[in-house]
Amino acid sequence: MFRIRIAAIVCGTFFLPAIAAAQSDNYPTKSVRLVTPFPPGGSVDVIARLIAPKLSESLGKPVVVDNRTGASGNIGTELIARSPADGYTLLINTLPLVTNIFIMSRVPYDLQNDFEPVCLLSSSSAILGVHPSLPVRNTKELLELARSKRGTLNYGTAGIGTNPHIAGELFNYLGKTNIVAVHYKGGGPSLIAAISGEVTVTFANTPETMPYVDAKRLRGLAISSLKRRANLPELPTVSESGVPGYEFLTWHVIMAPKGTPRPVVTLLNERLRKILNTPEQNQQLLQKGIDVIGASPEETSAHLKREIEKWSRVVKERGIRAE
Repeated sequence: MFRIRIAAIVCGTFFLPAIAAAQSDNYPTKSVRLVTPFPPGGSVDVIARLIAPKLSESLGKPVVVDNRTGASGNIGTELIARSPADGYTLLINTLPLVTNIFIMSRVPYDLQNDFEPVCLLSSSSAILGVHPSLPVRNTKELLELARSKRGTLNYGTAGIGTNPHIAGELFNYLGKTNIVAVHYKGGGPSLIAAISGEVTVTFANTPETMPYVDAKRLRGLAISSLKRRANLPELPTVSESGVPGYEFLTWHVIMAPKGTPRPVVTLLNERLRKILNTPEQNQQLLQKGIDVIGASPEETSAHLKREIEKWSRVVKERGIRAE
C-alpha cells in the first residue's frame, strides 16, 4: 500500500506540468474577468473599457470589466491575489498598487509574491485644473493664492495614495503650498466634485479631465509631464509654469495571480501588445492623452521594482500616511 501511494504521488507530480501545459494550450475556454479596483470614470476604468473589447476579439472569448472598488484599490487587488492562477481573472491597476504598500500600515497582498506581471500597457499625465469660480488663470496665480490662503484651498483625490493624491502632495511639496486633500471613493467621484465646485483644484488624469476642460466646466492650467503634449499644445507644463522640476506620470498595468502558467502570460502579453500597437488603437489612446507602452512581462516587472524604490523615498520624505 505504501509503495502504491508513493507511485501515485510520483505520477501525479510528473503529470502536473503536462496537465497545466494542456490547459494552457486550450486557453481560453471561457470568459475572462478583468478586475478594476476603482469606480467607473477614473483612468483605470477608461483604459480597461478601451482594451477589453479588442482583447475579447483577439481571444475569441468575452473579456468582462468588473469594478471591485474600495480601500484605495485594495479590495479588488486582494481579489486577484486570492484568485485561481489560471488566467481567467486579471487585474488592471495603477500607482496605488505600489504606493499603498508604504502609505498604509497593512495591505492585503504582497506585490512581489502574489502576482505575475503581464503587461505594462500605458502611461498618462495629469491635468492641473481648477473650478471656473476660482480666480486664477495660470499656475503662478494658483501658487500665489494658495500661499496667501494656506490651508483654505482643497483638491479632490480618488482615495489615499491614489494618483491625484500623490500628484497633489508633490505639488504642495515643490510649490511650498498647503492645498488640502479631500479623499473620495474613486477618480470619477473626485472629478465630479471638482466640476460641481465641491473642491476647487484637481490633479485628475488627462483622459477623464480633457472633456471637461474642452467643455469649459474646468479650467486647465497645466500638464504634469515635463514636456507639453501634442494634443494639448496650449497647456504649459507645471514645471515651466512656476514649479521647476515637477513631473508626475501614472501608468496602467495588467497583473495575474502568482503561478499563472507562463504560456498564458505570454499569450496575453502578445495579444495586448498587438492591440496597443495597431494604428487605430494607438491613435485612439493618444487622442485621450494616453501614451502606449506595451512592455514585456520582464520589462513590466523591472518597472514595478523601480516604482517601489522611487515612491518609498517620496512617501517617506513627505510623511504621507493613511489615517
